Amino acid sequence: MPGSLFISNMLPDEARALIPAHITVDYHASELPLAKGELMGRLQGKDALICHIISKIDDDVLARAPGLKIVANVAVGYDNIDVAAARRHGVIVTNTPDVLTETTADFAWALLMAAARRVVEADAYARSGQWTSWKWSLLWGGDIHGKTLGVLGFGRIGRAVARRALGFGMRVLYHDEVRADPATERDLHATYTDRKTILREADFVSVHTPLLPATRHLIDEAALRSMKRTAILVNAARGPIVDEAALARALGEGWIAGAGLDVFEEEPKIHAGLVSAKNVVLAPHIGSASVDTRIAMGTLAVRNCLAVLEGKPPITPV
Repeated sequence: MPGSLFISNMLPDEARALIPAHITVDYHASELPLAKGELMGRLQGKDALICHIISKIDDDVLARAPGLKIVANVAVGYDNIDVAAARRHGVIVTNTPDVLTETTADFAWALLMAAARRVVEADAYARSGQWTSWKWSLLWGGDIHGKTLGVLGFGRIGRAVARRALGFGMRVLYHDEVRADPATERDLHATYTDRKTILREADFVSVHTPLLPATRHLIDEAALRSMKRTAILVNAARGPIVDEAALARALGEGWIAGAGLDVFEEEPKIHAGLVSAKNVVLAPHIGSASVDTRIAMGTLAVRNCLAVLEGKPPITPV
């Protein structure tokens, strides 16, 4: 059946090639978000929207698009969409879980290892011309093998991060609002405990919770002060889960040893205290940015839209 689709930002060619000719497509081939007014204007008369996390889909936007049937977010998180408002307007919301799980877990480990072994500092030192001879005392970092990994948020990505710890012989502690089943805990050698215990005992704390009112600034000054002075914090989930001002102080004053961050409170702005800190690894929100994974995410978003436009259930509804 005919339909109309608005793609609000760049989408891989492989994903767009799946859209049949009878679907009318308005494609905004840009990395930049549309102004709210232009977004609402281009949604007029559209049946479906594929968007990225840079598009804020709120009640105002939904009210101006009465024919809209689905918003397909090209991400696993969907805090950019007012899901409750979408339900009031009868609009289905979908995301792209599973296809990015392993890639994001890989990158969380890349941050963890880079921060622990001071890879960014070492790279800068090697390039600077300061390296004139081997030095016994140069850039000592922390071991990873045999240490304790704490995982906050034990969904798909949190579990994938924990699975990788098996290869390093690590003790794994985790916390989630819903405890995993005994088989999962056994397979991952993971022990359920409370957040305070994780913060107190973990050598590495990796954050994988969704961004909710209850998780905003989950890692605040009190949490950071309770961690080991030798600990590393990793956040590859959502920026506002960590209080950046408190983290900048923690790194500067030695409350913890280091951090690896892929997400920030006010992206693309980063707290000045983090930018200037040597003991933090910073990345521009690229946790899922592998070729295969980004194509898979775009493809899943298109398949969700086509299913709904054909009168079928969405593949991955929120």
